[in-house]
Amino acid sequence: MRSPLSLQGTLQAVAEGAFPPAQAVDRCWARAQHYEPDLQAFAFLPEAAPPAGTGPLAGVAVAIKDLIDTADMPTSYGAAVLRGHRPSADAAIVQRLRARGATVIGKTVTTEFAHQQPGPTRNPWNLDHTPGGSSSGSAAAVAAGIVPLAFGTQTMGSVIRPAAFCGIVGFKPTFGTIPRDGVHPLCQALDHVGLFARCVPDVILAMQLLGFLDPGKIGLGRPLRLAALPLIDATIEPAQRHVMDSALRLLRDAGHAVEDLALPSGFDDVPAIVDTLLAYEAAGHFGALVSQHGDAISASIRGLVMRGQGLGAEDYRAALAKQTVLREVYATIAAPYDAVLTIPAAGEAPHGLAWTGDPRFCAPWSVLGVPALTVPVGFGPSGLPLGLQVVGHWGGDAGLLQVGARLADLFPPIHPPPAYGQDFGDSM
Repeated sequence: MRSPLSLQGTLQAVAEGAFPPAQAVDRCWARAQHYEPDLQAFAFLPEAAPPAGTGPLAGVAVAIKDLIDTADMPTSYGAAVLRGHRPSADAAIVQRLRARGATVIGKTVTTEFAHQQPGPTRNPWNLDHTPGGSSSGSAAAVAAGIVPLAFGTQTMGSVIRPAAFCGIVGFKPTFGTIPRDGVHPLCQALDHVGLFARCVPDVILAMQLLGFLDPGKIGLGRPLRLAALPLIDATIEPAQRHVMDSALRLLRDAGHAVEDLALPSGFDDVPAIVDTLLAYEAAGHFGALVSQHGDAISASIRGLVMRGQGLGAEDYRAALAKQTVLREVYATIAAPYDAVLTIPAAGEAPHGLAWTGDPRFCAPWSVLGVPALTVPVGFGPSGLPLGLQVVGHWGGDAGLLQVGARLADLFPPIHPPPAYGQDFGDSM
């Protein structure tokens, strides 16, 4: 039996004739069906495996967050009141995937409208723990080896945090790099489309094959100059501090320069900026829905709408102005460095499914719109994965991915959780 394949491994196996594209897709669909009763990563799985496409991604099965429109599959945006909704067209990213031969095998669970109300998805490393959110199902599906590639969204920490909790790679490109057409908005001033894979080279390959990354821009052969943010938050768990310290030591031992960097006081405004932008836009995006459906919409969305209805356009414009200033400040202080190192979360995935975790360690980079990447680097005391977050410059996605690849090479690879490490009952 074979272990679950990476994106590179899938494309190589198809190219070498180890199995045809249709069999590669069937393989992933069968894994999804097998593990779904326990994992509950999917909001929708078709009754039969969808056909394989043709093109450079032929044979690659992809999972798509239920916030992203698919014309051939229901898209409910995680909302019970919209269950069964069928969009009239694919989102732009889904169109691009299918045009290059990828096969969408299902829609993955999201928190309601990508906000706080969690779905049923469980963490494949321990089913009693959250996988994070809001891109819960996409992270879990990649971590469990169901698909080599999945797409999600991030408004605050909804790609980076669940990737870290599930022991995989999550990538949030520069704001706007992956088009948001056909993606239900939560806050258009902050919303990003991002992706999940098993390793950094898979992210690079996916971004290249989808036309979002220039292959010629990959390559930082010299020693790196990096900045590390101090871990001053009292909620950070000792194990998370330890893996950060270990990474800095390994980087320095490998000949890279790592300097401490404290963000200026203006970054203390990030929570207020996020809350204003989220609430004001939510009043517009969801106000009519709340009026129509009342308590059938989660308390978190209703509360967001209520706060937003108390804000004026001047409040929103002031928050946008502060966002612009922070982007300019960050561009200046980060300019001497190839990337900034920080953490994706306070520690391991929280116990239980009622909370998907705190996004505070990811939110600044969503406000700035700069690319961010998390790589798995170890485990905490409960046996759950821990990651590190690497942050780049606006438009510097290629350079950031190269830094992330070099960082990941310093740590042993993290394979799928033991219960998901092999195929079942077949001889592929």
